[in-house]
Amino acid sequence: MAFFERMKAGLAKSREKLQESLNVLLKAGPDVDDDFWDDLEETLILSDMGARAAEKIVEELRDAATRKALPDAAAVLSELEDRIADTFYTPEANPLDTRPLCVLFVGVNGSGKTTTTGKLAAEAKANGSTVVLGAADTFRAAAIEQLEEWARRSDVTIVERERGSDPASVCFETIEVAERESADLVLVDTAGRLHTSDDLMRELRKVCDVVRKRSKAPVLTVLVIDATTGQNGLSQARVFNDALALDGVIITKLDGTAKGGIALAVSHELQLPILKIGVGEGIEDLRDFDAHDFARALVGEKA
Repeated sequence: MAFFERMKAGLAKSREKLQESLNVLLKAGPDVDDDFWDDLEETLILSDMGARAAEKIVEELRDAATRKALPDAAAVLSELEDRIADTFYTPEANPLDTRPLCVLFVGVNGSGKTTTTGKLAAEAKANGSTVVLGAADTFRAAAIEQLEEWARRSDVTIVERERGSDPASVCFETIEVAERESADLVLVDTAGRLHTSDDLMRELRKVCDVVRKRSKAPVLTVLVIDATTGQNGLSQARVFNDALALDGVIITKLDGTAKGGIALAVSHELQLPILKIGVGEGIEDLRDFDAHDFARALVGEKA
C-alpha cells in the first residue's frame, strides 16, 4: 500500500469527524453569511486545529470568497484543503536529511520517542548513513533495552550506561564515539519529561546544552508528540519550545485518534516544521511529512 493510502487510512477517524461537521454546515444552507464563517471557525477549532490556525484559515477563505466570487458554502469548502496545507510551517527541505547531523529526541513519557529513534536509525542505515544511537533515557531500563534491540536489528552502534547514569554524560560519550567512527548521524533518545515539572525541564535543558556545545555537527532538538493527546500536545509543545528552542516536531499515533488536526495547531502556532508523521507500527509507517498530502487525507472527498 502506498504511503498516502496508509496515511489516509490512519487519518480516517480525524477525517470522519471533520467531514461530519462540514456536512452539518452544508445542510444549514448555501448562504455564506456571518453565521457560516463563525460555524466554520468553530468546526476547525473542534477538529483540534487550534484557534490561531482556524482564524487564519477562515480569514483566507473569506478573502478567497470575495476575490473569486465563490457562489456558496460548497464552493468555499472546496478551497479548504489548500488553505489547510498552506497554513503549515513548511521548510524548503527536511532538516533531518542534513549530514552530518545530531538529533535529540524529547517529549513526555509514552509519546513514542524510543520507537521513533529506532525507526529513524533503521531508515538512515538503509539509506547509507553511518548511525550511532545514544540511550540517554537512563531512568527506564526498558527504554535502554528497546533501543538496544533497534540497534541490533539495524546493525548500528549504540552507546549506553547503566540505569540512573547522568544523561548528559551519555550524550557526551555518544558524540565522542560518533566522531571516532566517522558517523554522519547521531540519534539520541532522552528520558520522557513531564512538561509541567520545572526541575525535569531544567535537567533536559542541561542535556541539550551539553550536546550543542560538544557536537561539531549541526544539532536538532525534535519534539515527539502523541497525536491522541490532542490539545494537550499543543500545551506540551509550547513548554518544550520555550525551554529548548525546538527545531521541529514528529507526530506519532495519528492512526489511533480523531485529533489529527493537532499537527496543524502545533506547526502554525509555534512556526515549527512537522518533520515526520507516524500512522502505524511498521517502519514504513513513519515518513516525511507533506502538507498537501496530509490536508488531502484529512479533508477527504469534497463534501
